[in-house]
Order: sequence, then C-alpha cells, then structure tokens
Amino acid sequence: MPSSCSIRALWILNNQDTVVFSRRFSVVERRWTVACKKANKRSEDNQDANLSSSSLPTDSELADAFVERKKREGSVRGYGIRVKQSIEGSDSWVDDPIMRHIISLHVKNEEDGKDDTFWPLILHTKGQYYILILPLVEPSHLKAYNTIRKRSDCGNGVGVDENLSSLLLQLPSITGYDLIFLHRAFMVAHVLGDITTSDFQEPEVVGNAASSVGGLLDSLTGSIGISARPKPVAPPVATSTNSTTGSGGSGASDSPKLGPKNPEKDALRSFITCAMPFGTPLDINYSNISTIRNNGFSLTDMPPVDSKQPAWKPYLYKGKQRLIFTIHEVITAAMYDRDEIPDSLSISGQVNCRAELEGLPDVLFPLTGLDSKKIEVISFHPCAQVPEQTGGDKQAVMFSPPLGNFVLLRYQSPCSLGTPIKGFYQLSMVSENEGAFLFKLSLMEGYKSPLTMEFCTLNMPFPRRKIVGIEGTPSIGSVSFTDHFVEWKIIPSGRGVSGNKSIEASFPGTVRFAPWKSQRVVSSGFLQGIVGDEESDTEMELGNNNMVNVDEYLIEKMNKNLLAVDLEEPFCWHAYNYAKVSFKMVGASLSGMTIDPKSVNIFPSVKVPVEYSTQVHSGDYILWNTLGKCPVAATPKEIGKN
Repeated sequence: MPSSCSIRALWILNNQDTVVFSRRFSVVERRWTVACKKANKRSEDNQDANLSSSSLPTDSELADAFVERKKREGSVRGYGIRVKQSIEGSDSWVDDPIMRHIISLHVKNEEDGKDDTFWPLILHTKGQYYILILPLVEPSHLKAYNTIRKRSDCGNGVGVDENLSSLLLQLPSITGYDLIFLHRAFMVAHVLGDITTSDFQEPEVVGNAASSVGGLLDSLTGSIGISARPKPVAPPVATSTNSTTGSGGSGASDSPKLGPKNPEKDALRSFITCAMPFGTPLDINYSNISTIRNNGFSLTDMPPVDSKQPAWKPYLYKGKQRLIFTIHEVITAAMYDRDEIPDSLSISGQVNCRAELEGLPDVLFPLTGLDSKKIEVISFHPCAQVPEQTGGDKQAVMFSPPLGNFVLLRYQSPCSLGTPIKGFYQLSMVSENEGAFLFKLSLMEGYKSPLTMEFCTLNMPFPRRKIVGIEGTPSIGSVSFTDHFVEWKIIPSGRGVSGNKSIEASFPGTVRFAPWKSQRVVSSGFLQGIVGDEESDTEMELGNNNMVNVDEYLIEKMNKNLLAVDLEEPFCWHAYNYAKVSFKMVGASLSGMTIDPKSVNIFPSVKVPVEYSTQVHSGDYILWNTLGKCPVAATPKEIGKN
C-alpha cells in the first residue's frame, strides 16, 4: 500500500444532489483492486469472509446513494449519534460525531444484489456544493468498518477493542504518513471547494504603512521576462501603524445552481492534473498551481546549483527584500458571573508570514511563548523545521519560506494576561413587554502599554421581540437600537484606549418591546411550532423526514420545554439571553506568543528589514444573563472528579 495519501476518486454535487464534476484515478483504483485480491487470498486461507473489490460507482449511482443517505440520516451531515431513527449499518448507528464528516455510501451491486460500501468518504460543504473525496485505505480497514457499523452496542466505549476512533488512528500507522493522511484528504476537499466557488482567501499579513507594499507576482514575473503573459493578482498586504521594525468568499444565493461554470471546471481540471497527478496529492497550494499555469517557467529562473528548490516555492523572488510576521489571535469567552460555573476563556492564534526574499534562504528565529503548560495545541507549516521541545518558553524555528502570504504555525492557548473584558449582564422582565437590565464591565484591567483596544462594542440581541424603545444612559459611549438589537458602542473606532488605562463601564436601563402577539415561529429546518405568550411550553416532536441538523436535534432534545427562535441566532432561546462583545486589540498577543524582529537571522546572511505586528480579535465573546438560564458543558477535569 502507498506511503502517502492517494485518492481513488472525487465527486462534486450541487444542492440538487446532482454530480456536476467527478474524477477517477485508474492508477490508484488498480492498486485497490490488487490489494483486495491479496486480502481475499489471505481471508480464504484463514476461512474469513471475502471483501468485494467492486468498481467505483457511476455518477448517477453515487448521486442516488447520496440522496438515499440524506434521507436515512435526516440531513447531508447526518445525526452523528445513534438516535431512534437510526438503522443498523447506517452512519448514525456507528454513534460517532465524526461520521458527519467522514461518511459512507452504499451502492447496490447489480451482480449479487448486495450493497457495496464506499468508505471513508471525506465530506466537505462549500456554498451550495458538496465535495466527496474517497482516499485509498487498506482493505482490512474497510472490513473493520463494516464490522463496527453493524455492532449492537454504540459509541467509543472505554476498553472496546474495535471502535471508529482507533480504526482512524490505524490509518497513518499503516501508511506511514502520520495524522496528515486524513488531513491531506480534507485539505484536497477544501481546496476543491474554494476553486468551485471561486473563493480564495490569503492569510492576512500586516506591514508598515510607510513601507512599499509592491506586488509580489508583478516583480516576480517581470524579473523572469514574462511580464507580457497574463498574471494573477497578488494578495494585498494590509497596513498598520503598530508594527515594530528591526534590521486573504463567494456568497451562496437561494437560487439553485446546476454546477460550476466552464472557467471553474477548467480550473478544477488544471489543478487536479498539476497538484495530484495519478491521484497522489503533491502541492495542493492553489496559488502556486495557478501561478505556474499562468506564467510557466523561464530559463533564467533557475535555482542555485547547490540548493534544492522546494515544491512550495516554484518561483524565485527578485526585488526589494523584506520579511513580515503577523501574530493573529481570536479570543472566545463565556462569562457567567456565577459561583457554580467557572468562566471560560480560550485563544486560537496563528503566525502569518510573508517573506519577500531572493533565492532559497533559510530563516531562523526564536519564538517565545511555547511553554507546554500554556500552549495546548500547535502545528507548523511543512516548510518549518522545529526540533523536539525540551521545555522552556523559547523555541528556535527554522523555515524555508514559500511565496506569498502563508500560515507558519497555528496554536491554541489560554489567556496569559487575564480577561480583557470582565463583568456581568443581568436582565429581568418586569412586565410582559418591559425588561430591566444592568451591565457592569471592566476593560483592560491590569493591562499595560503597548496593548491598545481600538474599539469595543456590545450587542444585546432580541430576535423574538420587537424593540420599540430603550431608556438609560451608559457611563461611557453611546447607545442605539434596531428592531431586534441594542448596540452599545463603548469605545468607538478611532478612539483607542491604551493598556495603561483601565475602563470601568456601567449601563443600567430598561428595554421596551412591542405587545406580544400569537405568532407562528418558523425556523429553518425541522423546528416549527405555534408560539403563544412567552411563558407557554411547547414540545416539538422529531419526525423522520423533517430533521436537517444534528445540532438542532440535540438542543431540542435537551430543552423540550424551551422554544427555539430563528437558527441564525442559535443561542437566543426562550430562557437563554446573552450579550455579545466585539473588540480589537493591537500591540501584543494575549497568549504570550512573541517574535523579536532583531533576533531573526537569514542564511545566507543578508540585511533585510523585519516587520512584526500583532492583532487580537474577539470571537464569540459572550456574557450570559446572570438571572436567566444558560448552557454549560462539564470539562474533562470536572468529569474526572466525579
């Protein structure tokens, strides 16, 4: 079997469940057939059941199987857990949420009348398209999956020898490709989705406002004598004033789509031919592939004789040199202000880079903030060479940079500087159409310069009630409202506050609603009910044919006495009310991750300006109503104590 990820086939379906693009790789399929014959020979020797090495389904057969699975599982993704509608052998029968992303399809075999199972199928949804990728695995893996999907017990119980999680972990041990095996297949699906919808996003890199941005591909193509050819547009570099200097969708409409247009189909064919010849993904960076396709190569664009040119850098940069690092973090929080429920705070970050360097240099720099006690998850770009961490807070990182903007590493960590915004939110209905609320917030308490909060806005959503008025004056900022939102601009854009000055903000007030009337609340999906007054209880039953999302099902099952509102605001249930804070901070990271631009070394030695900046954005930063009900999940540590 292969030592890397190989693809047997791929399909792209539209929202009408029609295959609009497909590709089968005969070389990989022959390897599958040979592997099945060998496995069946061993099975005959051991008197085991044989495994069918059926051919790949036609487009119509796959579309029919896809539709049948959607009916059986209730939606495209499916339930992901075993429910009363699950039948033996289905994906939900396996009782593992990953079956919403790694699915199986069953196609009727005309010869023996039995179903041929195709697994693992990577499912990715982009816009109004569904991308299916069928990677090559060992026949023994498919045989093990067929056993798991018919097991009477459910879930990944402790001590159970055969379960889906352990089976998936076996894939890299057989292929020798580590966990990148499935990750590679997922990445192929994501890139194909981006090509189909013409949605390409480069990671954002922030440079000095005063420095010349230039065009990477403009200078590149001009230097190799092909400026007359059509050139792709280089991703722009954002500008910022908070950098330290040392020596990247298409929207989905409601109208049905028959399939990608001819330019997208041509781009798909070209990408597949270049990026994954004979079904083995090599370089799946679409920017590289499209640049090569548009510009070709020149005899003058030759790497140094003593250097090996990596696949992620098909061209050599020529022009004004510089190196840019941007640490971009997103902080999420759930603030409860309750003794029995701890507040939750986490950071997802990435180090984005753009290296406009001539030749094939190596970049070496010390990365501070990698203490294993703080960093929970970390992954590096394939171009990086990182020695095994032996402890401590610093780690030397060396990388051979690709072209354009790229993500050098991703990580998750707690907030090392404390909570940037803490406080509480209280809301109580004093009458049927009037609610009294109170906010008390503390912003950037204990924070110091150079951290700066550029803006801060708080929103109170009321999607089920129409707001007719609001009374109250905040201690700072301004207030406005629409039919279903109250917005409190605590720090307006352009009036940033430095970390040396903390802010105490309060906002007592009342919100008045239009009289409550009996109305029909129709949510997207299966959640439908007749809503009377706010205190009425409605129990919505789950049917076989109206289930569209397992998330909705789980919430409805756990909260049968609560009424759902429009699913665009899934948190705003009858008893669940919250406020959401949005803000942006610059000047330093909240995780403690830092880069010293003066300690960056480039080999061969060359003097290049190094620019470094940080950005922190809020994700779902939620203040739950202290006086209302709120959802909370027990952490593994809390479960262990019990």
